[in-house]
Amino acid sequence: MEKEQETNDNSSGETAENTEAKNQEKLKSDDKQEEKKEITPEEQIKELEDKLTRTFAEMENQRRRFEKEKEDAFEYGGFTFAKEALNLIDNLERSKQVLENDEKLKDTEALKKTLEHLKIIEKDLISIFIKNDIKPIECLNKKLDPNFHQAMIEIEDSNKEPGTIVQEIQMGFTIKDRLLRPSLVGVSKKTENKEEEIQ
Repeated sequence: MEKEQETNDNSSGETAENTEAKNQEKLKSDDKQEEKKEITPEEQIKELEDKLTRTFAEMENQRRRFEKEKEDAFEYGGFTFAKEALNLIDNLERSKQVLENDEKLKDTEALKKTLEHLKIIEKDLISIFIKNDIKPIECLNKKLDPNFHQAMIEIEDSNKEPGTIVQEIQMGFTIKDRLLRPSLVGVSKKTENKEEEIQ
């Protein structure tokens, strides 16, 4: 019995020592954490300056983005309207073709006058577009540029270099520096010799 009591006393003494040691370690680690948490005023100032600098940079970026959006809205706000207005020119062109192909009206004075008037209207429309920075794309006899032209057909032509625009099917336009509508064009290709076809 006495031995049991001694062992119990020893174990309780060891556990008390262990818990005391653990408590001391805990206190030390808590002290270290507090030391870490305690930031010097200089560090606080640096941290605040950094946050302030980032906030100012973010505000400046937002201001620039807003300015750019405002400029784009002012410069390209009529983009959709301009695109729709191009239908007027297309319809005038179609009307001219219909009148020219009408057998009853061929070689009549009325047809000549009507075509003259339609040309005047078309020129006026294009000049109004040009005043508003909507310009037709020059394409005939130029190399095909996929940024401004869309090839619709290939036409055999031995006089022109392959890839040269030889026919304009529909006029293309730009608004300021942006493409409003590509030109629909016919592009030249080499004439194929019949001998080559046979081979």
